[in-house]
Amino acid sequence: MEYPSLLVENVVEALSHLPGVGKRSALRYALYLLKQPPQKSQILANAILDMRLNIKYCKKCHCISDNDICSICSQTKRNHKQVLVVEDLKDVMAIENTSEYNGVYHILQGIISPINGVFIGDLTIDHLIERIVDEGIEEIIFGIPTTADGEITSHYINNRILEKKPNIIITQISHGVPIGDNLEFADQTTIARSIKNRIPFKDLTKQNDK
Repeated sequence: MEYPSLLVENVVEALSHLPGVGKRSALRYALYLLKQPPQKSQILANAILDMRLNIKYCKKCHCISDNDICSICSQTKRNHKQVLVVEDLKDVMAIENTSEYNGVYHILQGIISPINGVFIGDLTIDHLIERIVDEGIEEIIFGIPTTADGEITSHYINNRILEKKPNIIITQISHGVPIGDNLEFADQTTIARSIKNRIPFKDLTKQNDK
């Protein structure tokens, strides 16, 4: 595609790197911004830069935050003895939208996937184990995707946890969320029911071993 301006081309190229944004969509966004007052583009640019430079990660759960401790972990009314382990921030947002879960979270920042270059040391698993011991966690709920990589991750974490705290309750959200799907793609009712009807992780392990 030929562009009449190198400046427009640079914006299109930058926008097209965003997920789900192709060159045509990027061009529409660029031309839209071009028609708006300069202040509008300045506000957008400042907001993006401010986010990128000043965003923090919660020291407890690794969720993004404006402060050292996120708004979820700061809530005293939540059950801090119950931790739902998820892959990333999108899962937290999907669960919070149901307003049905009252515990706290731990974000792994990925799942074990050597083929994609993600290894155990890249995740926050060691910190999760530390939290379980230091904070007296009573229940761990796995909200990790039920893909092959997700199951490997869950089993690895399960074994690590039982080495440190054999009597802890470990459950997994029920399969109301379709096998292989991520939480972010499930509807709120399905997620809420899956958390409420969670099942002991050891039972799933026995089923898989049959």
